[in-house]
Amino acid sequence: MKKYILTLLILCLSCEIGSSKPFDNLEPVSNISNQDYQSMSKAYFASGCFWCVETIYESLDGVIEVYSGYAGGSTVNPNYYQVMSGKTGHAEAIEIIYDNNIISFDTLLRVFFDSHDPTTPNRQGPDFGTQYRSIAFYRNINERNKIINYINLLSTNSIFGKNIITEIKELNKFYYAEDYHQDYERKNPYSSYIQNVSIPRFNNFKQKVSNYLKINDDH
Repeated sequence: MKKYILTLLILCLSCEIGSSKPFDNLEPVSNISNQDYQSMSKAYFASGCFWCVETIYESLDGVIEVYSGYAGGSTVNPNYYQVMSGKTGHAEAIEIIYDNNIISFDTLLRVFFDSHDPTTPNRQGPDFGTQYRSIAFYRNINERNKIINYINLLSTNSIFGKNIITEIKELNKFYYAEDYHQDYERKNPYSSYIQNVSIPRFNNFKQKVSNYLKINDDH
């Protein structure tokens, strides 16, 4: 539960420092460039710890790459510690680069709701705070309508038994997280958080939509 403990420490520290908004960073915190994927489609979601969410989407057939980052807030070029303070308005989010000839936005949207609890405000599992809230981002009116219609379908059929509180937000800017966050589960398979939170969450997801997984998925 390292991430959970780290969250508490940062929140305590931020209270001691004061309530002022974190300063915008002049330079990006990551040098990631995805220019090689200009012909691919992109989608963006926030559903808790991006270490977990990145792994889930990278397992899908048709998904080329997934990046962890920050979106939904106002601070420019936020870093991890600023986002963890809860003062930036950003949530931990992911950018999905996918081939829409193999997998559709509709499927990515279904996976979003199948892989987290969209009824818990500002919380996902042991992680809590506005940075862990549920957000479905859209980049055009078509994606917005798909999100609205799917939420209405889930609500009408009482799939979750509670009100869905997922935010529907236009994506204004996606900031890539620091390099050490990218492919975190693959790089740190034996960390306590990955073992106790990320892997169980992924295994639970696999039981729901195994037909979407890559054939050579080794989780």
